[in-house]
Amino acid sequence: MVTEPSIRDVSDTARWVAAYRAIESERPDALYRDPLAARLAGPEGVSMTATGPSMWPTVVRTKLIDDLILDSIAAGCDRVVNLAAGLDTRPFRLALPAELDWYEADLPELLGYKESVLAGETPNCRRITRTVDVTDTAALTAFLDEATAGARNTLVLTEGLLPYLRPADVATLRDALRRPDVRWWAIDHWSPGMLRMVNLTLGRKLASARWQFAAPLDFFRGWTVDSAASVFRAAALAKRSQPVLRGSAWTPEHAIGPLEKSLLWCGAVRFTHADVRGTE
Repeated sequence: MVTEPSIRDVSDTARWVAAYRAIESERPDALYRDPLAARLAGPEGVSMTATGPSMWPTVVRTKLIDDLILDSIAAGCDRVVNLAAGLDTRPFRLALPAELDWYEADLPELLGYKESVLAGETPNCRRITRTVDVTDTAALTAFLDEATAGARNTLVLTEGLLPYLRPADVATLRDALRRPDVRWWAIDHWSPGMLRMVNLTLGRKLASARWQFAAPLDFFRGWTVDSAASVFRAAALAKRSQPVLRGSAWTPEHAIGPLEKSLLWCGAVRFTHADVRGTE
C-alpha cells in the first residue's frame, strides 16, 4: 500500500517547518529557541516529521537568516517585510527594536490560523499583517507600497518561498523588489543541483508542493550578493548534518569557483542593488 503524502500543498509546509523548529528548540544545544513553534505546528505538523529524511538544512537555514536579520538591523535596517511569512515567529523570539515595523504577508487561510494561535502573544516590535498572494503582481505592488512607506533601509525576506514559485514568478518578484526604499533582500538559495536532490529525496512527500524553481545566483539580475553563508558548512560546524557530511566544516564558505554561477551550492544570501540609497 502506498502511503498518502502528509503534505497536501505549499501552505502545509509551514506547519512542517514549525515542527522542526520545535524539535530544535528542545535540544540542550539549540541554535535558537522558539517557544511558539510547537503550538503553531500542531499535531499535523508533528505527523509530517514522522517519516522522511532529517530536515537539518531547514533548521540551519533558520539560524542563518536570523543572523542576517540581526546584522541588517545593526547596519541600519528600519523596516522588515516578510513575504509568504508562513508560521515564522521572529517578531516574538528575536531581540528586535521596539520601534521596528515588521510587515508579514501570506494567504488568508494560513494567516488566519497563525493569528488564532498567537492571540494574546505580544511581539517585540510593531508587527503588521496583510493577506497577499505574492504571485499577484498588482496585489504585491500595492502591499510593497504600503509596507515600505516612510522607510529608508528595508529588508525583505522570502525565506522558504522561491523554490515553490514558477521561474516567471520569481523573475517578476526579483524586479518588483528593486525599489529605492529596499536596501536588502534575504533569501535561502538552492541551486539547480540542490533542487534535483530535494525533489528526488522528498518529491513523494511534497506531492503538489514539489519544488519548481532553482537557478544560479546570476539569475537575480540587478542584485549583488552582499552576504552568503553555506548551509552545509554551518550544519557541519553545528553538528546538525549527518557524520558523512561533517567534512563540510572545512570547505569554503562560498562555492568553489564563482558563487553567482554555481550549480551546486545552497545557503542564506543577502542581496543589495545598485538603486539603493543606503543609510543616512
